[in-house]
Amino acid sequence: MGELAVEKHVRYILSVEKKKDDFESVVMEHLRMNGAYWGLMTLDLLGKLDAVDQDEVISWIMLCQDESGGFGGNTGHDPHILYTLSAIQVLALFDQIHILDIDKVSNYIAGLQNEDGSFSGDIWGEVDTRFSYIAMLSLALLHQLDKIDVEKAVNYIVSCKNLDGGFGSTPGGESHAGQIFCCVAALALTGSLHHVDKDLLGWWLCERQVKSGGLNGRPEKLPDVCYSWWVLSSLIMIDRVHWIDGKKLVKFILECQDLEKGGISDRPEDAVDVFHTYFGVAGLSLLEYPGLKAIDPAYALPVHVVNRIFIGEKTSKSIT
Repeated sequence: MGELAVEKHVRYILSVEKKKDDFESVVMEHLRMNGAYWGLMTLDLLGKLDAVDQDEVISWIMLCQDESGGFGGNTGHDPHILYTLSAIQVLALFDQIHILDIDKVSNYIAGLQNEDGSFSGDIWGEVDTRFSYIAMLSLALLHQLDKIDVEKAVNYIVSCKNLDGGFGSTPGGESHAGQIFCCVAALALTGSLHHVDKDLLGWWLCERQVKSGGLNGRPEKLPDVCYSWWVLSSLIMIDRVHWIDGKKLVKFILECQDLEKGGISDRPEDAVDVFHTYFGVAGLSLLEYPGLKAIDPAYALPVHVVNRIFIGEKTSKSIT
């Protein structure tokens, strides 16, 4: 088994931002805020966040804020709860959440809750359990969970639970590892994991590991590095991570590296991208790969950042 090519991955992440006219940059134009989160999280987990210009990043993030309080995927784009969370998470990485107008941002998010407890992604009304998790996580990071009806939000998520122990995007929707992560993490954030059948869900999740060691998102699908995060984090939150072969998963992730140019792909020999690079490194962090910072499976932020937010460890810069 090879090793994690840390320096090459750092160079790859930094190079993506500079190549604004290549294919990868163009197709990510509408979700650049998410891309910033994936890239910066990767750098932080690798211990290389100081390789970027913090002030430049923060200035750009604030330019993406809409008058509603929400954030768009790029400057001039409409706000959406997806990008709003990424903006909050990036600011959290730099210990700069305090620069936000907390009331304005939290009111935007709380205003997206529907009567049944679900959340819409934006003013156009699409409902998805992803948005429930995103809203609850965003508000938790802002210490503003009391602005929503948490009980209704939890009950809506529970209504999306299936007979196989998993969760779908809406009531009756097919169980999917990505949706399961969102629902389990939202329940974890609100102290509601008693709604989860941990053995039944743990069985469904551990069945996602295929012969190569990789994980898929649904039965009969190909393995994909990104599920190293979605499946593993869920297993950790329900205390069933020992039900999969961690060593085989580490081997699969490392085999998806581009050892020449850096980056990680969905499967061995495929083209790399920032999304899979982040989730590959995040999966390795969950597996306690040597040299990586620890990541929190529910907050999707480095443990030291979560501790800083909730235990109150502040830098002198944020106090002044």
